[in-house]
Amino acid sequence: MIETRNLTKSYGSFRALHELNLEVGEGNVFGFVGANGAGKSTTFSILATLLPPTSGDAFVGGHSVRTSPAEVRRLIGYMPDFFGVYDQLKTEEYLDFYAASYGIPAGGRKVLIGQLLDLVNLSEKRDAYVDSLSRGMKQRLCLARSLIHDPKVLILDEPASGLDPRARVEMREIMKRLKDMDKTILISSHILPELAEMCDEIGVIDRGRLLARQSVREIHSMMKGDRIITVKLNGPAAAAAEFFEERPFVSAISRDDEAGEVTFSFSGSRAEQEELLAAAAASPLGIRSFSEEETDLEDVFLSLTKGGGAQ
Repeated sequence: MIETRNLTKSYGSFRALHELNLEVGEGNVFGFVGANGAGKSTTFSILATLLPPTSGDAFVGGHSVRTSPAEVRRLIGYMPDFFGVYDQLKTEEYLDFYAASYGIPAGGRKVLIGQLLDLVNLSEKRDAYVDSLSRGMKQRLCLARSLIHDPKVLILDEPASGLDPRARVEMREIMKRLKDMDKTILISSHILPELAEMCDEIGVIDRGRLLARQSVREIHSMMKGDRIITVKLNGPAAAAAEFFEERPFVSAISRDDEAGEVTFSFSGSRAEQEELLAAAAASPLGIRSFSEEETDLEDVFLSLTKGGGAQ
């Protein structure tokens, strides 16, 4: 549904986007991760036909942003990182204005607006003036605005930026509902854990280049650092510590006799880890459970972008 081919944007000698190649399948949610200035908004502006690329091309639903911008605009709902609202309009009037702009007949607007306000949890604010809404409510209203023409594709640039924790949770729940509606969603953020909960895949961009594009689990697996494994036992921790100490790829063993736990670092492959844990489970050690401490996504981002900052 979304494709970029060697997409490049330059401003004189400065290259904001460097030969970006990306594909997002229909109905998928793709998260774009990068520091401020990494190239996220540039990519989104080109996909929204607001900014011409210097070279390369981008396609939405098979339509080129270069040669068929009108067709692209019919397919997308775009929510920029900075947006404007008309303060002297009520919430319902605001959405009615945009519905009229998209040519939606007057007879169907009231029902449509009610459905959108329900989707973004603003039904109770139908008659409230826009300037009276909190930042989180304004964000959700602008999301409703981007959905007014029922687009197949949503391009959401930092939709949770500046929101308090409660508003972030509300926005995350709305994203899940949109995913259930089979919308193709391209969403950016610099807060990785949020994207991990919402996306099928994430891409890490830095200085205009796509450094990685994987599922969250696969990006974790790209990290070559040791994994921390904790084993809980019904039997004595000392015997388990001795068992693991003799195994390859195991280091930094510690045990908690009172809690009945053994913790160690493991540097082998996933297959070797599975073999180790299977052998432990089959032994008479009294294994109760295994758990693995996942690499923090912020650490993953810092590792992938190591050696260079944002643009």
